[in-house]
Amino acid sequence: MTGSAFECETRTGLRLSVRPAGPGDISILDELFHHVSQEDLRFRFLSGINEVKPEQLRAMTAIDHGNPESFIAFDAANGKAVATAMLALDAEGKRGEVAISVDADYKRRGIGWTLLSFVAEHARQRGVQVIESLESRANHEAIEVERDVGFTVEECPGDPTLVIVRRTLEIPASGG
Repeated sequence: MTGSAFECETRTGLRLSVRPAGPGDISILDELFHHVSQEDLRFRFLSGINEVKPEQLRAMTAIDHGNPESFIAFDAANGKAVATAMLALDAEGKRGEVAISVDADYKRRGIGWTLLSFVAEHARQRGVQVIESLESRANHEAIEVERDVGFTVEECPGDPTLVIVRRTLEIPASGG
């Protein structure tokens, strides 16, 4: 793996190595998304896609001065890509949208919770004040994880099938 990696452990003891995605990672993400369930793809992209298109993969791996940022989590034991997380900031860099996808074989091992916590801390360190995600109301599993990590759930104005999950972040104090 290339790039600076963050090592962490899930609540189930799975060791992960998380690093930023880059242009050379298109095939890694393509393979990962082939192991994400159809339901999770639908929830992640809020559409009925069967596979992630090459232009979507390129967008996830494009380095654009950190916005959006994509991360890949690898199983530290075998090097397999098991999840991806994305953080996209608004123009002011104060609000961010987060999205996470986990390999179906690795679900229920604490990866989503761990990655969501990682992205929240990363966003906080960058001065982001609020992170949020637009979720299908039917995505109970993701909403439960987001609540566990401190998100609140709100109605989505104009669409009763969606909810907005939101977390206000404590901005780090400036050194001085």
